[in-house]
Amino acid sequence: MSMNIGNCSRCGRVYAKNPFHDVCPACVKDIDKMYEVVSKYLRENRGAGIQQVSDETEVPVRQIVKFIREGRISIMNMPNMSIPCESCGISIREGHLCDDCRKKLSRDVRHLSEDEKREQALKQQQDKRSNYNINDK
Repeated sequence: MSMNIGNCSRCGRVYAKNPFHDVCPACVKDIDKMYEVVSKYLRENRGAGIQQVSDETEVPVRQIVKFIREGRISIMNMPNMSIPCESCGISIREGHLCDDCRKKLSRDVRHLSEDEKREQALKQQQDKRSNYNINDK
């Protein structure tokens, strides 16, 4: 029986892999401490923005965004809190993409699908032209 080990994506230490975390137990504890600090700060300062929370708690913005995306922190009742769109970086309140980037992605997928259909039709047309029967001589 082999042990599934790997390197912590955060600190690089070798650890026994866990299906729930890609970091070692020490980093999990550290991240949980950061979560507690941010959570406590937000309970006391609902009007804070993400940069202010980061500055006051010394927790990186990236980690706070991760807490929000994981659903550990809700920004529903926090009017000044927003996260960046993963494509363009504009501030959004929910999801991963802003409306413009979501529309662009949908349009690109639709165009790709249309291009594939055109290519298939063209290939079928070419296949019909290249097929002939012996009687066609």
